[in-house]
Amino acid sequence: MRIALIILIGIHGIIHLFGFLKAFGLSEFNEISQHISRVNGIFWLLTLLLFITTVVLMLVQSNYWLLSGFLAVIVSQILIFNFWTDTKFGTIANVIILFSTIIGYSTVHFNSKINKERIALFENSQFKNQEVVTEKKILHLPPIVQKWLTNSGLLGKPFISNTYLTQELQLKMKPEQTSWNNGKAEQYFTIQPPAFNWNINTNLNSILSAVGRDKFENGKGEMTIKLLSLIPVVNVKNDKKINQATLQRYLAEIIWFPSASLSQYIKWEPINNYCARATMEFKGTKGSGEFHFNKDGYFEKFVAMRYQDSKDTEPTKWIVTATKTKEMNGIKIPVECEASWGLKNEKWTWLKLKITDIKYNVTEMPIAKNVYHK
Repeated sequence: MRIALIILIGIHGIIHLFGFLKAFGLSEFNEISQHISRVNGIFWLLTLLLFITTVVLMLVQSNYWLLSGFLAVIVSQILIFNFWTDTKFGTIANVIILFSTIIGYSTVHFNSKINKERIALFENSQFKNQEVVTEKKILHLPPIVQKWLTNSGLLGKPFISNTYLTQELQLKMKPEQTSWNNGKAEQYFTIQPPAFNWNINTNLNSILSAVGRDKFENGKGEMTIKLLSLIPVVNVKNDKKINQATLQRYLAEIIWFPSASLSQYIKWEPINNYCARATMEFKGTKGSGEFHFNKDGYFEKFVAMRYQDSKDTEPTKWIVTATKTKEMNGIKIPVECEASWGLKNEKWTWLKLKITDIKYNVTEMPIAKNVYHK
């Protein structure tokens, strides 16, 4: 879609060149039957330059293309109105370009909001990278959890204060959906206090895309989804069910930064030799889930009763399963996972994810960007 838009803008811009050439007697350009004065000719040239500038800025991925594109459309449409009989069909191209600039601006604004939220999380977090995880510090945990932390390679390494990761995703929006929607996501976690900020960009089909942001902060959760970065389709916050659901998500995702399992807000109890229940409580929000491990102490799955959305009267069985584990940045973590809902008559696997990069104890705030380009 981006390449198609660049081509459209380029062709539409070049057409304006002929208005300039006709005004100065350099070309007949009979498609415009009316006389074009030299003053108007200068504006036709100016419009061409604005559109060409827009193309260049898009190619170098500068957000200033939004401004130059908007100005180009305005000047172009004024010219079209002045020569309406011969140029009215140029309005179609201008409408497409204008709509694209509105979507682009909405995306920039959305990412700006995420960046401000991340900066607030970053500034509020307590960075403790001097203290290391020792065998003594994990002795109070259930044996299988101790084995998990030991085999993950955590011992002797600093406690993790924050985590930044990127993901490739496949999603199904409904149980009956047969094809997968592809997307990419970024996520930033802090451990003291527990919080995360996750943003996604996904294509719903060849035309429509959606962005989303989930957040857990101060014991409260928020969920936002916008079609084309512009039209809100989900915007939920200040809801106890969502607070608990996002807390449980945070709890499940400590598998990517295992030292968080030692936090004072998480309590563990053994269930059997290969399973332990973790209960997390923070600022009035409480949730729990079961961590299942194999005989070697590697994470297999997380199971919890979790609300799908704020309208649910009862929670649904939620399962996060590891499908591949490997070492990244010195720690063995599940790098590929699936998430499923246990519905009445079926198991609906709605998400497959792959960790493409992960960083621990970052000292500079990761900047959210438009993470998905078709």
